[in-house]
Amino acid sequence: METGLCYDDVLLVPQYSDIRSRKEVDISTNLDEDIKLELPLVASPMDTVSGETMAKALDKAGTMAIIHRYNTIEDQVGLVCSVTKDGGRVGAAVGITGDFLERAEVLVKYGVSFLCVDVAHGHHIMMKEALEALKKKVNVHIMAGNVATRQGYKDLSDWGADSVRCNIGGGSACTTRVQTGHGMPGLATIFECSKIDGLRMAGEKRAKIIADGGIKNSGDIVKALAAGADLVMVGSLLAGTKETPGHIVEANMGQFKEYRGMASKKAQFEWRGKTGSYEGVSTMVPYKGPVKHVLEDLENGIRSGLSYSGCRSIRELQESAVWTKQTSNGLSESKPHIMK
Repeated sequence: METGLCYDDVLLVPQYSDIRSRKEVDISTNLDEDIKLELPLVASPMDTVSGETMAKALDKAGTMAIIHRYNTIEDQVGLVCSVTKDGGRVGAAVGITGDFLERAEVLVKYGVSFLCVDVAHGHHIMMKEALEALKKKVNVHIMAGNVATRQGYKDLSDWGADSVRCNIGGGSACTTRVQTGHGMPGLATIFECSKIDGLRMAGEKRAKIIADGGIKNSGDIVKALAAGADLVMVGSLLAGTKETPGHIVEANMGQFKEYRGMASKKAQFEWRGKTGSYEGVSTMVPYKGPVKHVLEDLENGIRSGLSYSGCRSIRELQESAVWTKQTSNGLSESKPHIMK
């Protein structure tokens, strides 16, 4: 049995740097040849994160949101069109059963930049069948997941996925590991999948790796990129901002907004009218104000992170990162600890 590492289990070791300004660091990435992202992140397809206003804000910032699939085709297309009608970019989620093929065709017709085949356990025969069917129906970048293993990443890539969401059960509103006993620590998943992904350097095309789940701050994003991810998917980092769907709730302790996993009881009942097996929670998070401030903090942290390793690009970081494991005392030392 191998020991799986979480983001908090490791640190990147600072290296010699001749970078005089963070502006010298390029943190852009490519989801596809025609899809460049100025920030190496996309927003998760969650109904309390990625709505119309968030999608427009992220497009303006040079990245994208993914519109969730727990609605009618008409409603989802309406949200997509609110962005694409002005030339904006946005992704949209589909499932692997029911109307997913019809939904995909209509979304592509109305200008979606990519599709996200959104399944909790993506290393599955039904994912294989869905990807094969989608590849015959639409000509667009297809993101798929989630997977937790090297073989899962390889199979989805071979089945037609252009990018793969890697990690199961690490999301802040996800209870999959608790409910099912299955999962894989987030950083360990990226290390595993990037062993296969390394074939791209030798000329073999492989799907892009998206680190999805367990990302708590810009430092975790830097670690995910260093481990081999091309970009990350975030939910909780953007939750509670002005641009997220929902109203601000006033309480004695301050202002809050709702944040929930799409497999939570509340989300399932609202969108399906019933609850079955659930693997998520619903909660309230502090109101954070405009998302642009969150994105600025993340961008500055990522740029600084690359500069600490003396790297001017994500690829340079992946090729030269030096790691060290840290103890629980090391983790405590890494956080603010003002003496009383």
